[in-house]
Amino acid sequence: MKTSIIKKKLVIGLLALLGFTGCRSDKDFLTEKPSTFYTVDNAFSTSAQIDQVLVSIYSQLRDLWANPDEAKWIFMLRGNGTDMYDVASIRRDWTFNNYGIINPDHENFYNAYSTWYQLISKANLAIYSANLPQIAWSSDAEKTYALAQARFFRAFSYLNLGELFGGVPIVTDITTVPRYDFVRATRLETYQFAIDELEAIENDLPETTAIGGRIVKGVAEHMLARLYLAKGIQLEAEGNTGEAKTAFTASVTNAGKVIDGGTYALMASRFGTRKTETKGNVYWDLFQEGNVNYQDGNTESIWALQVDFAAYKAEDGKSKLPYSRTYGPVFRDGSGGHLTGTLEDVGGRGIAEIIPTMYSRDLIYQDKWGDDMRNTDIVFKRIFIGNVVGDSYYGKPVPWEVLYNGSTDATTNKANSSLCYPVSCKIATDKYTGLDQGENRSNLFRDDYFVRLPETILLRAEAKQRLGDKAGAAADVNLLRARAQCGYMVTASDMDDKFGVILDERARELVYEESRWNTLLRMGGTIAVDRIKQYAYWPEAKATLTFNFNLWPIPNTVIDTNKDAPIAQNAGWENR
Repeated sequence: MKTSIIKKKLVIGLLALLGFTGCRSDKDFLTEKPSTFYTVDNAFSTSAQIDQVLVSIYSQLRDLWANPDEAKWIFMLRGNGTDMYDVASIRRDWTFNNYGIINPDHENFYNAYSTWYQLISKANLAIYSANLPQIAWSSDAEKTYALAQARFFRAFSYLNLGELFGGVPIVTDITTVPRYDFVRATRLETYQFAIDELEAIENDLPETTAIGGRIVKGVAEHMLARLYLAKGIQLEAEGNTGEAKTAFTASVTNAGKVIDGGTYALMASRFGTRKTETKGNVYWDLFQEGNVNYQDGNTESIWALQVDFAAYKAEDGKSKLPYSRTYGPVFRDGSGGHLTGTLEDVGGRGIAEIIPTMYSRDLIYQDKWGDDMRNTDIVFKRIFIGNVVGDSYYGKPVPWEVLYNGSTDATTNKANSSLCYPVSCKIATDKYTGLDQGENRSNLFRDDYFVRLPETILLRAEAKQRLGDKAGAAADVNLLRARAQCGYMVTASDMDDKFGVILDERARELVYEESRWNTLLRMGGTIAVDRIKQYAYWPEAKATLTFNFNLWPIPNTVIDTNKDAPIAQNAGWENR
């Protein structure tokens, strides 16, 4: 009875309310009168909010690099489809080497292009908001550093766009209304904008920070070395050799600030959380949990993305490196009669979403190049002990000729060898964090490198070689080879005009670290196309790559929607 009375009163009340509102005109009733309306000018009130915009950029870059969501286009951004990486037999539909289906409408190009502009938009928002009059800063230094970080991110985005797509529209203001009239800058103008930005804020960045992950001066100087090198290559391609030499000299100078400035140095002896263990070497130490940041005593770490297991468990499910899963081999499918499981002995719980080509895993270590710390089993695991009870290789090393060629059928062998390959210490570990808390052997919970000193050294080596100083280039390459205790040191005569020695050394030193597409496209000419044809794992690349390109295409979506100003397509991609 009581419930029925309550329901009747509720209905009567609702009817009365409807009668009251029904007396108002439809227009008055439907007109929204918000108590407040947020705009860019009033949404920010504290410096902490500006920093949150910056943190969101750091977070997006971490996700762009680590790829916790396993997006196919990010594997492309990291190098899938180059000379270094391809796809496994079980993922042929993920290929980025079949140019019968790669064209300016491919979603990978649009995803990459738009993501860099998303970061530019956030950087522009932080720059604009930091200068609002209502923002109270604790000090001028706090504001200066915030602006320097935002301008760095904007420059870094344009550097990537310039390397991958060439000249693009330079956007420096926040956009509040739709625009269809963006004008494309040249590739040189795009590089120059980024150079000007970094040179303007270089001295506003600290040499070091108390905590890892934040931008420091050395990062800007590294990027300036990369930008001036890219600028010089483009100038040279346009026939301006005099200015090209000036740019190459500036690249050498900026790289030298990092290499010889006293803050950074190659790690030459065992260090960090596992240095007392008998196994391992200094290169292996670089990729152990707790060793990646400069603040950990790692003097070759210039910029590192931050991963935290506690944050992953509590609130940030993307705070992980899913490298064992995404990059790891699948012996259980490719050679299940000899090796199986998902434990440490086979590199963890790999599903081979991207694989190293034969070039990356074997060819760069052939003959005199094999005596190299980076090719030792602790760093690049090649010795796998059979773990299938009853198999003739149980408890014994399984030879690679068996792993690669265990079948009488060539097609099966090709597929199996795409699933079976050496395991880098960068993508797996013998001590997985979180196993006692429900984790499996898919993820690493260590920080990871955005910029490590060896890449700066290789940038300087390339700039020196482009200046005609092949001996100086060889000397720089040998800085890395000496640290890796290589049996062979390169000479000036080794430094070929196609930059094969430098590209090979980048592959040995920076596998799973560099963005290979950026490197190959920056170098210009037919270097990217030639190397893809030569080293791609599957035959589609050579069969379908029948045109030359040294830039990715401007996505057709970008061209079509910019209706009020024409945007030209990059050479090689027209009418495809």
